[in-house]
Parts: sequence; C-alpha cells; structure tokens
Amino acid sequence: MKITQSWDDGVTDDVRLTGLLRRYRAKATFNLNPGLHQPGRAFSWRYGDKDVWRLGRDELAEVYAGFEIANHSLTHPHLAALSPPELEREIGESRRLLQDGFQQPVRGFCYPFGGFNPAVKAALRAAGHEYARTVIETEPVFPPADPLELGVSCRFNDPAFWLRYERARASSGVFLFWGHSYELVNEALWADLEDKIARISADSAAEWVNLETLFAESPE
Repeated sequence: MKITQSWDDGVTDDVRLTGLLRRYRAKATFNLNPGLHQPGRAFSWRYGDKDVWRLGRDELAEVYAGFEIANHSLTHPHLAALSPPELEREIGESRRLLQDGFQQPVRGFCYPFGGFNPAVKAALRAAGHEYARTVIETEPVFPPADPLELGVSCRFNDPAFWLRYERARASSGVFLFWGHSYELVNEALWADLEDKIARISADSAAEWVNLETLFAESPE
C-alpha cells in the first residue's frame, strides 16, 4: 500500500510538522503560495483563538528540504472567478517562483479552496502541471480518471481515518490524507498526529511516497 500526505499554505506550524515527519522518514507534499510569503514571518489570519503566521521567504528552502513542493497558486484566490490573464499569472508565475526558489521541478498543484472548472484545468495544463489535488473524498484514490482531479481519502483528523486506512490496506491501494498544520491547535492533536505517522511508518505493508512519484510510476 502506498501512503501519501498533502499539507497546504506554508505556515509556521510546518516547522514542527516537517521535524516530526523527518523523525519517522515520512514523505509529504507541501502546497505553497509564493506570492504570500514576505521576507520574514508575517501574521496572516486568525484560526479560532490562534494567530496563523506564514513562513518567511528566507526560511522556506530549509524548512521544506527533502519534501515535494507543489503549486497552490500565487495568492490563494478563488481561481474559477479569475479572468484568463489573472488565471495565467496566478498559476504560471507561481510555478516559476517555486521552481526558481526550490531549484526543483514543480509538477503538482493543489486547488485553493478546492475550487476548479475547465478553464482552471486548462490553465494548469498550459503551465506544465501533471496533477492537481482536490478536496473531494473518493475510494479508490488512485489512479484518478483525470490526473487534474485527484481525490483524497480523508483529512488527517477525520474520525474515520483508520477505517479508511484499513480499507486501502486491504486492497493494496493508495491512502492519501491532507490538512493544514495550523489546525493542530493543542498538544493532544499533535500527539494524535504523531501516533498516526508512527503507526504508518511501522506498518510493513505501508510505503510512504510523494504524489509526483505516484504519477511517475503510473502506466500511461
């Protein structure tokens, strides 16, 4: 069974998250908005009682070293509402900045707010993306009927996480979970996530993979 995880938005909690993942040699994809990162850390919004801060541009390469980077658009707008020139800039300029900044190919995309339409998908293809992750829960996850409409198994904190994991395991399929690290608002949630990562890493039937690896290995 292949296990992959996808985290959005490039916030400061990713420092702790990437440290946790490295301890268990767990692979992950991080979906970033390069147009929203300032030279240093900057306050972005409130999540309940929590201040959410974005990482500074000067620390991105170090924080995400060794992980797959995917495009999440330049400034996280509702893409389906944009004009063609705005759409091209949000998708194409963002991919260019990420590839320049990380010095690695950026083949994947993650839809801001989960929204897309045929025009958005066409812009992704034109910009050179090979897959795009949605927030649509589906079984089986892989292979998708359309690589630009990749579904997910569940969120990282879904009460049915282990049930869906075991279903994927029974079919030797793909289990894909996702979320935002700013949702980890207390130590109990961090401990629960670490337990999940540790249990998966100890499962002899499970193999951590990046999303781009799944598509690279998939037959045409």
